Amino acid sequence: MNKAFKHPLIVLTGPTGVGKTDLSIKLAKAINGEIISADSIQVYKYMDVGSAKITTEEMSGVKHYLIDILEPDEEFNIYLFKEYAKKAMKEIWDKGKIPIITGGTGFYIQSIIYDIEFSEEETNKEIRIKYEELARIHGNSYVHNILKEIDPESAKVIHENNLKRVIRAIEYYEHTGEKISFHNERESEKTSPYNFRYFVLNRDRNVLYDRINKRVDKMIEDGLVDEVKGLINKGYSKDLTSMQGIGYKEIIEYLNGELTLDDAIEKIKQDTRHFAKRQLTWFRREKEVIMLNYEEFDNDTDKMCDFILKSI
Repeated sequence: MNKAFKHPLIVLTGPTGVGKTDLSIKLAKAINGEIISADSIQVYKYMDVGSAKITTEEMSGVKHYLIDILEPDEEFNIYLFKEYAKKAMKEIWDKGKIPIITGGTGFYIQSIIYDIEFSEEETNKEIRIKYEELARIHGNSYVHNILKEIDPESAKVIHENNLKRVIRAIEYYEHTGEKISFHNERESEKTSPYNFRYFVLNRDRNVLYDRINKRVDKMIEDGLVDEVKGLINKGYSKDLTSMQGIGYKEIIEYLNGELTLDDAIEKIKQDTRHFAKRQLTWFRREKEVIMLNYEEFDNDTDKMCDFILKSI
């Protein structure tokens, strides 16, 4: 298909804390776009502070999709993300607008851009629960070593602390008998069905880490502890996938007396910094990305937006 006849799609992503929100709103207004969230926690209701969920005020009238659509005990995975995102994209195109995918889950973004095929049957809750329990008992390294045995290629690129993706790779292998690395390699050779631009925001590492630390402090000020207490009081178990998100699991450890509050806060900061580093590693590996460093634009979102507009 000629690229000119493909539907337009913009991706605006980057590591957690880099500053995607302001630029995504500015861009959406400039191109008559609407935003689809590629985030595995913002999809859940009641999980606002810890996920740094965009507020109605911050949306500034720009419609957002895949935010607050599920209860914290409902299933959400790559298959469901792709299903919801494609439905949202069609709705946006039907209005004559342009979808902008923003958020930091690179695997989700990749699944859309290259239309990577996953079937609902490939997700198996029992397998996932089994390996989550093994990780709780023996640690993440134990489960990561299982992945090394069956799919060393995937183990090299998936960090042991990214337990969700480690288990997803094992789950795929146990269900299909095929290594997920083979599946991903095969699917990544596809050409995209969309006329897309893939922008990755970045900052000087020290600046990024300082922003992350300050953002965690603000989450505490904004009531993260009370948010987690509220979730537990609503009956949501600490064992839920949603409650394994950074910020939630550490505060649960504090509430259970396993950590002091100061230690929990420091652990959230450290885990978030490590997560940001892994995100950047993922994005740099992706083909056809356009890296945008804030410092190269004098930290001016207007200049960045102008550059993006020229690029598209």
